[in-house]
Amino acid sequence: MASTGNDVISVLTKDHREVEEMFARIEQLPPGDPQRRQLAERVIRELVRHAEAEEVYVYPAFRRFLPDGDAIADREIDEHSAAELSMKQLHGMAADDPGFEPLLALLMATVREHVAEEEGDYFPLLAAHAPAADLVTLGRAVTTVKKVVPTRPHPSSPDRPPLNLIVGPAVGLVDRLRDLVTGQGRRGR
Repeated sequence: MASTGNDVISVLTKDHREVEEMFARIEQLPPGDPQRRQLAERVIRELVRHAEAEEVYVYPAFRRFLPDGDAIADREIDEHSAAELSMKQLHGMAADDPGFEPLLALLMATVREHVAEEEGDYFPLLAAHAPAADLVTLGRAVTTVKKVVPTRPHPSSPDRPPLNLIVGPAVGLVDRLRDLVTGQGRRGR
């Protein structure tokens, strides 16, 4: 399937590139630099939104379209849960905290491995097995849901339908109110 730019694979791959760009910016800064923390907070917001969108729409599509889709989706959700625990620990941690750098390095390695697996294995499978129209519909759905899902890590929140469909937007509203009050989430912060 040729990428249309608005299909789910294109949308998620664009997210991956944006996060990788932030990782590269982090790596250019010296350890302890407060900008590393600011960028890490942006990465966390983007990763949480991305993961929530995948859990709501993409992993159910894996279950529906991919051979062995249930096992793949379960493995991906477990990876998200582990990353979310790291993000929860990292969220709000000062850049000069002794635990910041090792935790950030672990998160970046975990995310990079997850991205390589999705882009190398699962996205091509999804492109081969799902109808193109469904991939475009999923792309629109992912783009839309990212506007209402949480922006902060909540490791104890449900990560499987139908509960994540109910809890996610409510938690997302609270997160966005907190972001508004604290100034987090503004472009460039």
